[in-house]
Amino acid sequence: MNVIITGTSRGMGREIAIKFLNEGHTVAGLDLEESTIVHANYSHYVCDVRDINSLPYIEFEGSDKRAEILINNAGMQGQGYQDVETNLKGVINCTQKYGLNGNEDIKAIVNQAAASGTTGADFSYYVASKAGVIGYTRYTAKQIAQYGATCNSISFGGVLSPVNWGVMNDSEKWGKIMEMTPLKKWATPAEAAEWVYFLAVINKSCTAQDIVIDNGEMYNQQFIW
Repeated sequence: MNVIITGTSRGMGREIAIKFLNEGHTVAGLDLEESTIVHANYSHYVCDVRDINSLPYIEFEGSDKRAEILINNAGMQGQGYQDVETNLKGVINCTQKYGLNGNEDIKAIVNQAAASGTTGADFSYYVASKAGVIGYTRYTAKQIAQYGATCNSISFGGVLSPVNWGVMNDSEKWGKIMEMTPLKKWATPAEAAEWVYFLAVINKSCTAQDIVIDNGEMYNQQFIW
């Protein structure tokens, strides 16, 4: 299938793109930075999801020329109002351009929310942005149901990705995080990619839902940074 993924230069976004490519899909990646992914079925676009006018027109080859799957992964954390601009406005911009807008080929949209969008245990603007993503996911699900398509958000707790190096490399903070996390671990980007792939490709009946993957972290609802 034809897949658009945002935030593919590093971390989860890169792993998600690689997962889809390994499964035989055609992927267009969007990011502020260049990508290190080299694959015959991968094309990369440098753009800013915060600005809908900067989003490229993407036409896939073959009879199905529009996106069939959209993964809104691009995001930032702890940058004040820019968290809202990227995490929420970016999701809305990309969904309007690639997932809605009369796209009858769309089959699935998966949005990156966060466990803190429900618990409130994070930076204020980040919490607000991710809570907004959960609400917008439910709106979008209603819009694309007419095509038999699904839209869900996925709320990870901690993930072993570059954005979290600050606490991962701080033994005191990391110890506190593991103490409050029942399964005593965080997800890897590769595991996160498997969850996203499941919701986008394998899932056919779950829609308008927020799926929490946090190793039990939500039970304690603390924010350590």
